[in-house]
Amino acid sequence: MAKQSKQSLLACALFGAQALALAPAAFAQGPATATSPVASAEYRLGAGDVMRISVYQNPDLTLETRVSENNVVSFPLLGSIKVGGLSVTQAEQLITDGLKKGNFIKNPQVTIVVLQVKGNQASVLGQVNRPGRYPIETADMRLTDLVANAGGVVSGAGSETLILTGKRNGQPYRLEIDLPGIFAAGGGAQDVFIQHGDVVWVDRAPMVYIYGEVQRPGPMRLERGMTLMQSLATGGGITQRGTEKGIRVHRKNAEGKVEIIQLPMDESLKDGDVVYVKESLF
Repeated sequence: MAKQSKQSLLACALFGAQALALAPAAFAQGPATATSPVASAEYRLGAGDVMRISVYQNPDLTLETRVSENNVVSFPLLGSIKVGGLSVTQAEQLITDGLKKGNFIKNPQVTIVVLQVKGNQASVLGQVNRPGRYPIETADMRLTDLVANAGGVVSGAGSETLILTGKRNGQPYRLEIDLPGIFAAGGGAQDVFIQHGDVVWVDRAPMVYIYGEVQRPGPMRLERGMTLMQSLATGGGITQRGTEKGIRVHRKNAEGKVEIIQLPMDESLKDGDVVYVKESLF
């Protein structure tokens, strides 16, 4: 029994030694994996961006300039430098290498600060509180970030679905996005990354119209999955002179012609439907 206990203690000691030997490698891999997404998300300079370039202990080389349409800036001693498409870190290194290789400064320390983001912008149009163009200040800006910058959707907007258009890999790109679905899924694939030139359109709310023998006739917002019965309830219900048998729905077909149909009370309505409640004959 004592011999078995000694063997168990020896096995535990060997296992502990192996764990300690492996631990440094595991800890070394952790930070590299954690920082890799941050490195890939660094902002890239674009045409129109305004930036300040400074070289440590060389105030005569401090320059505020705008990236030209050709993605270049003119810097003292180096002339025209193409910085468009580079990250800030890459642009700093490019100028550093130029000053060092040209023997202008022995050990230059270059700093770039982006003052105005003009080269990478996206637009939000339609039913938002502040429509317009917004800078993409980080490469990991998502759709929800852009909509938030525009003040969110206005009250009564058709915010169920957003339409995103732009280009991906040089090809036209269009995506219909279910906004509530993004939050229900906790982000997910539909909360896409925004790229330069993207346009987000927030349409008006889908509407239905009720008239005839109802308490409150007129237009109303069509909620998701709203049935014929729910629309009548929203309109205050049928008057004493109205009849359920006389309810008709006017709906446009695929050719754009209006058809008059009779729907069950639990049938869902569509955008643009017109509900008419006839008067009872008896």
